[in-house]
Amino acid sequence: MTLAEPTETRVDYDALAKRVAALVDGEDDPIAKMATVACEVHWSDDRFDWTGFYRVTAPELLKIGPYQGGHGCLVIPFSKGVCGAAARTGEIQLVPDVDAFPGHIACASSTRSEIVLPVHGPDGLIAVFDIDSNRPDAFDQADANGLERILKATFGE
Repeated sequence: MTLAEPTETRVDYDALAKRVAALVDGEDDPIAKMATVACEVHWSDDRFDWTGFYRVTAPELLKIGPYQGGHGCLVIPFSKGVCGAAARTGEIQLVPDVDAFPGHIACASSTRSEIVLPVHGPDGLIAVFDIDSNRPDAFDQADANGLERILKATFGE
């Protein structure tokens, strides 16, 4: 008798988008929305080790927002790390190996790969959404597309 390999939960982005939309329906507070998104996304997939937002709080500066997982970095300048790159460029950062990313900030030594998406509100960039995994190469374009769709539906453009 052999033991079956443990199965990995792979997020169903359509179902997740519907759940998030229902939970934030009628909510206008961005922090409440961030807390809800961070929680729902974090618990939707076994690959997600740390899931949360870094809010734009001053020019060229991100500060920790709602998250799930261990402690995150408190402050990240736009000039540093994967989150800073997403904020600075306005582009999704898919990083299969954080150790190979120039200027990566190691908020947790267990992080092996990362995806960070810029979050826009009606007046421009309000935050970045960061997901870390303790697995290398954990994220792909399907994750980027699914997460981007949820963020746009939740926060607008």
